[in-house]
Amino acid sequence: QVQLVESGGGLVQAGGSLRLSCAASGRAFNTNTMGWFRQAPGKEREVVAAAISWSAGTTYYADSVKGRFTISRDNAKNTVYLQMNSLKPEDTAVYYCAATYRLLTTDWDRISKYDNWGQGTQVTVSS
Repeated sequence: QVQLVESGGGLVQAGGSLRLSCAASGRAFNTNTMGWFRQAPGKEREVVAAAISWSAGTTYYADSVKGRFTISRDNAKNTVYLQMNSLKPEDTAVYYCAATYRLLTTDWDRISKYDNWGQGTQVTVSS
């Protein structure tokens, strides 16, 4: 079992930046893929980005955040980050960190493929 703890959410004006962190405890192989998802009020949870542990260059992004968000990992610390720039009001949501032992070079955007979830952190972007 892996415990995931997110931090870094908050209130920011449109165009601003935030950096989310997700610290994982437990066995490292259980975090071979780590991802960020978000859920806005009244909407389904959706993927934001994902990163594979064994290859720093293997990252994936939803089209809506490409060029604005960057996911990165510090495998030594078993921590994943989400740097969010040029934030828009439509980025407002609860952001969740997720992890799985699977190497999701495909299906990285499928909620059902992730085994462990954090409690979520609120990100609010004002216009």
